[in-house]
Amino acid sequence: MKLALSVAFAIVVALQTASAQVVVDPPERTIRTTKAEVVSMAISPKGDRILVGLDKGAELYDLETGKKIHSYPYNEDGGTAVYHVAFNENGEYVLLIGHSGKRVVWAVKGDRPEPSLQQHRWVPDPRAVKAMGLEMSNSTFDRFYQQQQLKIGDHTVQSGKNGMVEVLDPKGESIQKLDPGANKDQHHRAPLLRWEEWLLTGTDDGRVLFYRVR
Repeated sequence: MKLALSVAFAIVVALQTASAQVVVDPPERTIRTTKAEVVSMAISPKGDRILVGLDKGAELYDLETGKKIHSYPYNEDGGTAVYHVAFNENGEYVLLIGHSGKRVVWAVKGDRPEPSLQQHRWVPDPRAVKAMGLEMSNSTFDRFYQQQQLKIGDHTVQSGKNGMVEVLDPKGESIQKLDPGANKDQHHRAPLLRWEEWLLTGTDDGRVLFYRVR
């Protein structure tokens, strides 16, 4: 009798825990980039590729296979971290921005950066870049994660220390924590991206994690 009650109680607790989850943990998919800190992410307009900003340049991956398509070196004003990444409207060009706000555009299949931004009117102007917190007065020691908070319905998802991600209810109370493990850098903040039914986060050892949103 006691055993049956214990089992029943365990099932109830498990069901309550599952129902409280805003995103399904553990993650359903992982894309492994070069072993570097993931600091920004963007999905291509066609939804078939992901551009990952790292602390050493950026890399483009096929979303279905997880295979790397291209690498984009970045070294501007003494910094190699790419804190903002984006595609143009047809996905033929990518944008990389570092700590100082220096904007660099590559053709997706290019072997060198575009020599000029003049024809790339889709690129944010210096004022818009400064509004992101990226400007010349910044130090390479500072960190500027692209997005550390987003909304899923009435809930808020936010990044914490050691790459931890926390889900808050409408009252601001924590109801779920996502711990990707392996993060060794206590200062790492997981970049967040909502795409279709997924919540994407990045780790300090080069993993992009796909959590399904309930």
